[in-house]
Amino acid sequence: MLSAFRMARKSLGRFLFVFFALFAAACVPQGGGGGGTPGKADRSKPVQVALLVPGGSGQASDQILADSLTNAARLAAADLSGVKIDLRVYQTGGNPSQASAAAIQAASEGAEIILGPVFAQEANAAGVAMAGKGINVLAFSNNVDIAGGNVFVLGPTFDNAARRMASYAVKQGRGRIMIVHERNTAGEAGKRAIQRGISASGGTVVAVSSYDFSQQGVSSAAPGIVATARETGAAALFLTADTAGALPLLSQLLIDSGLDRNAAKFLGLTRWDVPAQTLGLPGVQGGWFTLPDPNLYAQFQSRYQASYGTAPHPIAGLAYDGIAAIGALARQGNDLSTGSLTQNAGFVGVSGIFRLRANGSNERGLAVAEIRNNQVVVIDPAPRSFSGAGL
Repeated sequence: MLSAFRMARKSLGRFLFVFFALFAAACVPQGGGGGGTPGKADRSKPVQVALLVPGGSGQASDQILADSLTNAARLAAADLSGVKIDLRVYQTGGNPSQASAAAIQAASEGAEIILGPVFAQEANAAGVAMAGKGINVLAFSNNVDIAGGNVFVLGPTFDNAARRMASYAVKQGRGRIMIVHERNTAGEAGKRAIQRGISASGGTVVAVSSYDFSQQGVSSAAPGIVATARETGAAALFLTADTAGALPLLSQLLIDSGLDRNAAKFLGLTRWDVPAQTLGLPGVQGGWFTLPDPNLYAQFQSRYQASYGTAPHPIAGLAYDGIAAIGALARQGNDLSTGSLTQNAGFVGVSGIFRLRANGSNERGLAVAEIRNNQVVVIDPAPRSFSGAGL
């Protein structure tokens, strides 16, 4: 477990929550409007899109990610009908100054929109560089702190997952919820998102408990967390812990400390099925978490594998979504303004339904799953439209 905590700490500087993307045959607007007044554009020529990827940093992991994002974007462009995409790829090296320079170069070469970059500081730099040029940035980040103005984040967010999970829990009679979070940046952000989600869903936060992000911190806090859950009559414990950090140890120690999982259900803010080995942990059995439709992602993964001979990076689907949404708007003759991008009914992409909001954040249709006998069982499917989706 110590190694897991070290790995999690190391990754905080480039914090990016990995949610697997999903496939749908096309990404099309579903009607409706929102976030301003959409405009029309001359679409007799290809739409020029600049894709900013973290290649050139010298890190193999960044190059793998860059290649996978590029491949997914090209796959999306090839899948479009009735519109052409002029996709131009720019390497940022994972560096904010290089991302800014790449965006400026792309704009000078005619880019109508920026797709990417991945990391929050890069995306912020690109957004600042494009703000005065009226060019929107669709970043692969999930950090809502950089969202707003001309910057939109495509990555799944804590708020989205928290609302979906809390809404389902309340409907199942588990509206008295205790929040359990790490004392670090991610844990605090997760706590706030869960509080907002519970409030929006009509539930009640009966208690908030925390622990130091260390093996000793989890071990010391577990008995007190269980005691508080009993005293408050919590029907669910909403955990911010993820599989790369405290979740394996925390879930087991809470059970070992006497938590009755029938009385208090574990709710997860993050994906609990990645890596797959997590599903075999005794402590997470019976827990609920959210995820996009796994069947849709399997289709996308299969098509990507057939085209490129390898599996896509877990966030490659974000590039597919971005290109497909751009293409769908262009096919209808719409421009790429904020008004067009933020139409209320959204789009359908490889991650299911999604829509961009005027504040730069996003909403995605998520399923609710339970871990049963070391397997993922979908107990509430992902919605197929935003009408009545309860997101």
